[in-house]
Amino acid sequence: MKNQLKLPILPYKENVQKKMTLHLFLQIMGKIRLKMAPRKNHWWYITEYIETRGFSTSPIPYNSGADQFDMTINIQKHQLEVNTSRGDFEHFALHDKLTVADFYKKLMGILEKLNISVDIVDVPFDLGIDKPFSRITEYHHYDKEYTKDLWRTMLWISNVFKEFGGRFYGKTCPVHLYWHSFDLVVTRFSGNEAPPMPADARLSDKDAYTHECISFGFWAGDENVPEPAFYSYTYPSPDGIDKESIKPASAEWIDSNGSPMALLKYKNLLESENPRQDLLNFLESTYQAGAKKANWNIEKFRVPDLEDL
Repeated sequence: MKNQLKLPILPYKENVQKKMTLHLFLQIMGKIRLKMAPRKNHWWYITEYIETRGFSTSPIPYNSGADQFDMTINIQKHQLEVNTSRGDFEHFALHDKLTVADFYKKLMGILEKLNISVDIVDVPFDLGIDKPFSRITEYHHYDKEYTKDLWRTMLWISNVFKEFGGRFYGKTCPVHLYWHSFDLVVTRFSGNEAPPMPADARLSDKDAYTHECISFGFWAGDENVPEPAFYSYTYPSPDGIDKESIKPASAEWIDSNGSPMALLKYKNLLESENPRQDLLNFLESTYQAGAKKANWNIEKFRVPDLEDL
């Protein structure tokens, strides 16, 4: 049967403002979750998810844990939605000309109306913007077509990542979206502690890298890699990992802040006859490279067949 998958093109340079607008929306939602959700290791409690309706926070407790609410950018209806376990539903439309400031004020107004009290650090994280969300008016480029294309791409990738994540018997994070850098991620852990990070390292890095890990992700492009791409890195980075062979043939090792990182450009999957298999091959080959060089017990982490249990 012919492969019916048709992935969007997702050009980066033409969509920088559209991507940044969506990124800032997701940072506001993520910071609310960060403030209110109970802590979980490696910042897993702050993340967002690719779901049936769009980009969602998943349930967040409030009212001393008696109730829950969630926030979703509904891609089908292009609106921000807030649902509560008490049956409340509030929303507002997302469109071009809606500024980040407008988004922030409307969302915080809804939470106040629902008696959900939250006080966040109301400035963007690591985006080079040093003013509060309530004053960011230069980004107002929510684009229905681009946002839907990006969501549909991430929905497909999320499902492939989940399939790959299920092939590992060790500790694995959920497939989730880190809103600080806007990348979709799944990470495997060996169980061994990593060397302590420098005292002046950011708290976010210190908590993320307490243990050895091999991480796999996708992002829609940035200034360093100005196009959508998949990546994989091993932490701590073992010597010689960039000499290991990885798949598919279009994948390559690049330098990332002084350490090797495997890269597969999204455009290469668009040209593939079997993009799902090529992506799985990239994930598996980069895992094997990292696990081998870091001396992980590969056989121990292999998922057994159910009939062997």
